[in-house]
Amino acid sequence: MSLQKKILAIIPARAGSKGLPGKNIRSLNGVPLIGWSINTANESKHISDCVVSTDGEKIAAIAEDLGGEVVMRPAILATDTSLPKDAVLHVLDTLAAQGRQYEYVVLLQPTSPLRFASDIDDCIELVVKQSLDSAASFMKSMTNPYRAFKIEEGQMCTFIDGVNPWVPRQQLPDSYELNGAVYVVNVAAFRRDTSAAFVFGNSGATIMPEERSHDIDTLLDFITCEAMMKLNKSS
Repeated sequence: MSLQKKILAIIPARAGSKGLPGKNIRSLNGVPLIGWSINTANESKHISDCVVSTDGEKIAAIAEDLGGEVVMRPAILATDTSLPKDAVLHVLDTLAAQGRQYEYVVLLQPTSPLRFASDIDDCIELVVKQSLDSAASFMKSMTNPYRAFKIEEGQMCTFIDGVNPWVPRQQLPDSYELNGAVYVVNVAAFRRDTSAAFVFGNSGATIMPEERSHDIDTLLDFITCEAMMKLNKSS
């Protein structure tokens, strides 16, 4: 099924990772981490083009070898405080100067290597068919907010005032959190929005299972994802 839309996937990959240096090109189950997102974007039924936004020459070279187009990001957009939205706008403006316009953008963080192409397509279809401004992938919360605590003046108290944290799990309302795997925005609405958010305006959500929602920030995350990939391959 073709949506007849121009859809751009952008994979943001800074060179200066602090938690796990070089993680974007670190080998994960035999493939550089960034390669999993490039491959999945290329498997999507709806994505027209896939671009890697980076400030790192090594990342750029590996991304191109893996079939990704590269837009080099200026240093001012690659600091620890730089907003992902600004990097996306930079890519859109760079391509627009080449006469390339897109109706939708899909943001694919390279730290979510377990997503499927179907996860991407589900989110795209939701935005396009329901004429939304934005949508993102979510997972069930690891900790239900009814069972979350905070410390005030040395005393433990519920994070949400007045709730009973001892209610049986089955009686708690479902809660969800962003898993960082897929964001889809309408480009025109994205340009109008003045916030730093990727979920804004008339928005929607798709739900992904926990086993595909792992986000890599640390070495332990990396080891966990690699173990899951090997387990899935052998099963």
